[in-house]
Amino acid sequence: MNINLDDIHYVPTTGVTRVHETPLVTATNDSLKGYGCLVEADPQNFPVEIMRWPAQGWRPIDDHSGDQGGITEGLFEFWWRGETLYARNNAVGDSYLFAWSNWPEQATSEGPAKPRDRALVWRANYHPDGGQMFYPLYGESFIVPLALPGDDVTPEQFVSFYCDGSCGLYIHPNIWHGAVVPLADHAELLDRQGRVHARVSVDFAKEFGCYLGVPLRAP
Repeated sequence: MNINLDDIHYVPTTGVTRVHETPLVTATNDSLKGYGCLVEADPQNFPVEIMRWPAQGWRPIDDHSGDQGGITEGLFEFWWRGETLYARNNAVGDSYLFAWSNWPEQATSEGPAKPRDRALVWRANYHPDGGQMFYPLYGESFIVPLALPGDDVTPEQFVSFYCDGSCGLYIHPNIWHGAVVPLADHAELLDRQGRVHARVSVDFAKEFGCYLGVPLRAP
């Protein structure tokens, strides 16, 4: 898979040398309570929550309006190149530099993927307009750090959830999520999410002077 670096939507913040290591848990319906749930079958028809556009004053949004943007879906592709994780979400047409397996100043970004035991994630976001589903098309296992809603989020609130590839992951609107990190060198996930695709972000390096450390193993 080729990616044009000019298409990367967000320039990563680097220059820090501290890592906050996230706890790692297995994704189950119990461990995901409050965050979302597993998607065990029929991902093409899994319901995605859509949030009504917020009213700007005391007059309410009219019934049957403000939530009609619908759902978009497409292939979410991930691949490690050297020690750098790139991704492209074809559902919304965005490309990303998601993470590194070495300090970014030293990480290689070309050639075959190198062995790795953690990912350094520089950014996370949430979608106020709708939920999001990730479903592995070929049984790929993946890990994603999540945090519960709230704009005063900190690195300490993130938990990394391990998905073994037997099912997908759905997260509710407003749930913070960092990079989806595949354990394999390449992965393809079906992505379904709100078409409006509003994003609210946190930059760990800029705001907290650290990267989020995501272990790359089963719990």
